[in-house]
Formats: sequence, structure tokens, C-alpha cells
Amino acid sequence: NNSASRAYQMNNLYREIPTHFYSLSLCVLAVCMTNCPTLIVTVGLPARGKTYISKKLTRYLNWIGVPTKEFNVGQYRRECVKIYKSFEFFRPDNEEGLKIRKQCALAACNDVRQYLSVEGGQVAVFDATNTTRERRATIMRFAEQNGYKVFFVESVCEDPSVIAENIVQVKLGSPDYTDRNTEEAIQDFMKRIKCYENSYQPLDENLDRELSYIKIMDVGQRYLVNRVLDHIQSRIVYYLMNIHITPRSIYLCRHGESDLNVRGRIGGDSGLSPRGKEFAQYLGRFIQDQNIKDLKVWTSQMKRSIQTAEALGVPYEQWKALNEIDAGVCEEMMYEEIQEHYPLEFALRDQDKYRYRYPKGESYEDLVQRLEPVIMELERQENVLVICHQAVMRCLLAYFLDKSAEELPYLKCPLHTVLKLTPVAYGCKVESIYLNVEAVNTHRDKPEVTKPSGLRPTSHAGCCGLMLRWAGFPSRPIRCLCFLCSVI
Repeated sequence: NNSASRAYQMNNLYREIPTHFYSLSLCVLAVCMTNCPTLIVTVGLPARGKTYISKKLTRYLNWIGVPTKEFNVGQYRRECVKIYKSFEFFRPDNEEGLKIRKQCALAACNDVRQYLSVEGGQVAVFDATNTTRERRATIMRFAEQNGYKVFFVESVCEDPSVIAENIVQVKLGSPDYTDRNTEEAIQDFMKRIKCYENSYQPLDENLDRELSYIKIMDVGQRYLVNRVLDHIQSRIVYYLMNIHITPRSIYLCRHGESDLNVRGRIGGDSGLSPRGKEFAQYLGRFIQDQNIKDLKVWTSQMKRSIQTAEALGVPYEQWKALNEIDAGVCEEMMYEEIQEHYPLEFALRDQDKYRYRYPKGESYEDLVQRLEPVIMELERQENVLVICHQAVMRCLLAYFLDKSAEELPYLKCPLHTVLKLTPVAYGCKVESIYLNVEAVNTHRDKPEVTKPSGLRPTSHAGCCGLMLRWAGFPSRPIRCLCFLCSVI
């Protein structure tokens, strides 16, 4: 019968597929089974930087392509109790307050479940004090029931000056204290901390040895890391061991205008134009006028950025990772030429500029992965000037300003303009300084995407590739899939 015939045909088909395809399938299945979502849980007394850590972690993980969302239980409490009265709400003997706080934690857990189990998130950050072993055990049960890994991040700080600074910089701007004077707000918040201190049970080296966690002591003076189980937890630990709260500024700018910029051509490794050289001189004077303490200067290994740095008259460090995005076969071409010679590539890039990879080149997604070590080192350093390129600057800017993958490729980074980034409590302050040297405009606005016309794939594999790429897959995996289609 027909069913038996189809089964026979499928059997023969499977016999013809090389055995390494089965191994590949098993590997993929194993990864899917072990790569369950991660729940990051903060631990610590108020004013210990938990929300600062949560927001930075969320921003970093999203930037590297791991879908992450923060769930701040304090925000749930503010939505439930519209008017905050005093620290009395947090007293351990305040039964009504305790009941409301438990309800808020439960509501946050429900939203975590929705995000990780329904919406496809990979990491959720549960930002709360979680100071008792009982509360942490409840969260562990919740995670176990839903198939999540748990990683605790505890912040311990005994330095009164750091705590006081955190209260002044962050807590006084909280909605809880909008109608309070500074002294009154500080006194109330100190009493709130006291409400937690008596019941605080820190993560214990012996009692909690089965848990996965990092304990950060005195804003990174010491760390205790326990049972790191996978690459996500490993990256979290590495990131948290690199961040600091020392006041500093990061200066981002592109190289001076290049000869290829003037000719409207992308990529390449040309030198500076006359206006580009003029900008380099202006940049040197600007940096000198800023009188920046212990400034470090980083450049790419490309001529135009090195020539810009040379004009500063200060030592600089070259990073290959800061080189401009590789446009592959489109290097040194004008956009009009790309549209003429590679119309499908041109249209596909307009459709998904972040994930599109130039033939024999890179995508913005590739560039973000290449720049991760640069971000780690920027987090470690204090004052740094980075002289780079348009695509590179967009990626760095997207990290500091928490921009999405869709926004990143269209961020405006004009020539001959310096962006000064100053980290603040939960984000970054940006100042744009134009140095009054004219340059060409290399920015291309996001176009209205239309399906390319007059393009017909000439083979089954080509048809498969076209469909997959229009579905949003990057080019290199698609070429592999097309190859498999043609083999099978």
C-alpha cells in the first residue's frame, strides 16, 4: 500500500545519508536538552548594588545575543502599594507588609515563568533582597518545577562610605522618596536596611555548597565563586569580575575622514583625506584641553585610525578587534555598485542588517562577538579614548546605551564627532561634541524593505536558500543548508 511504499522509500533515503548526520542530530538534541533557561537571583541587603548589577548583566547578555529580562520585585511592590509611607512597611513584624511583599515576589515569579517558558527568553534576572534561606529555597523549588537553572549573585558590602554613596546617588531618586528632603530620606532608608539585617542569612560556603553562585565582596575587592555549571554562568562570572564603579569617562570617535569616504566607497584601508588630517589635529587639541587623568588611547589596526591617533602625540594601543566590519566581496564598492552587481545581497541586507553577513565577510552579529573582549577591557579600565570605525562604534554604543539588535545598525555615528560616555547609576550619560571640521555623511537611513523583483533561483538549493534567507537566517548557515538540500 501507499504507506508501506513511503516507509520503504524513507528507509532507503536514510541509508544513503552519511552517519555523521546522525551524530550531528544527536549533538543538537543534547544541546537542546541541557541548555535550559537560567534564573539569576540577586542576594543582599538594600543599597548593595543589586539593581546596578542586575541592569548591567541584563544589558550585557542582551548585547551578546542572549535574550534576557530583569524582574525587579521592588517595582512590583511600588505598583501594588502606590504610596510609600516609611520603613515600617519592611519591619519583620509587619504582617500586612510581609504578605504584600510575598504577593509581589509571586507575581514576579509568574512573569519570569511567562518570559522563560512561553516567550522564549533564555535568562531572567530576579532582582530582590532574597536575604533568607527560606526565600531562596522557595525560588529553588520554583525553578526546579519549571526546569530552570539557578545562579545566585550576592553582593556584600561593609564599607559605610560606599553604602552612603549608593543611597545618595540611587535611592534618593527612587519614587519612594520623591516628596522627602534628603536628610529625612537617608534616615528612613538606613532604618529600612536595619529591618533586613537581623534576618539576613548570607550564602554560606558549607551550607550552600550545592548551589551555583558568585559572592562579590566590597565592590569587587574579593570574590567567591562556587559550582559554575555552564557557559552562561561562566560568562556571567567573568563579566562581574571585570566591572567597577570608579567614576570615569569613555570617549568614542571615528577616524578622520578617509580618501575612500570622500569617494563614497565602503571598507578598504585608505589613509586620511585633507579634512581627515585636519580633524586629527583638532582631536589632539580637544583631548589636551580636557586634561583627562591617565587617559588610554585605543585604535584599530587600519591606516585611517592609526593616522588619527598619531596626530595626538600620545602613546596608543592597536586592537585588531577594533577593525571595521569586513564587507567581503563588497569591499571598496559604492552602495550603488553593490545594488547593481549583487542585487539580492543588497536587498537581503536591507531586510535584516544586523544578521546579514556579506559574502566572504562579516555581519554586525559577528562584529559584536569580535568586540566582546573590547567591552570587557573597557569595563576594567577607567578613562579611555577609542578611535574606531562606523560599524564598530555602533556596536560599542549599543552596549553602553542598551540598544536592541534592530536599532544597532542604524545608530548615527558621524565623522569628526566625539561621544563622551559617562556611566551613571543605571545607565550612561552621553555628550556629543562636534569638532567643527566638515566631512562627508556616511550614514544610510533604514530603508523601507521591499521584496527584490526579477530574481529567480536557478536550482532547488537556490530556492531553499532564498526562502530561508527571507525567513531571516544569516547567510553562512543558509549556504550550508542549501548544500545539504542539493546533496540529499
